[in-house]
Amino acid sequence: MQRSLIKLALAVSMTMPLTFAAISTFAQSSAAVQPAGKQAESKAHVLSRAELDALLAKPGQLLIVDVRRPDELISIGGFPVYLSIQAADLEKHLAYLPKDRTIVTVSNHAGRAKRAVDLLIAKGFKVAGAVGAQDYEAQGGQLTKISAPPPKSAAVK
Repeated sequence: MQRSLIKLALAVSMTMPLTFAAISTFAQSSAAVQPAGKQAESKAHVLSRAELDALLAKPGQLLIVDVRRPDELISIGGFPVYLSIQAADLEKHLAYLPKDRTIVTVSNHAGRAKRAVDLLIAKGFKVAGAVGAQDYEAQGGQLTKISAPPPKSAAVK
């Protein structure tokens, strides 16, 4: 079922006109060696509200990949068109991501989104950067509030 949902979300994102465009600043992975037990700090570019708004003003070139859990999407909100793949599952679903689009990753404050950027760049994807949904909203950006579907027992037959 999850695979079907990912295919559907990707199909929607590929067929609906997206209001995005490429950005010239690409994040790069850190080559520094970290001490044992420490994770390398991400060098991913965190997009400001103005940078993301500029991307949103131009159609059809970008895919937003939201790496948050569904409960976070519902409680916080997100962007009108996005592909939802939780951070832990991203590497398993890379085949569903188009390599001809620039990608922006989203999490609440860009922490998981930056790690997703590092992974995507390492796998050869074009990435504009990461964005924190709550940071974007705090800077005056407008998030789309997402409603949870009704319980199955309340569904109309």
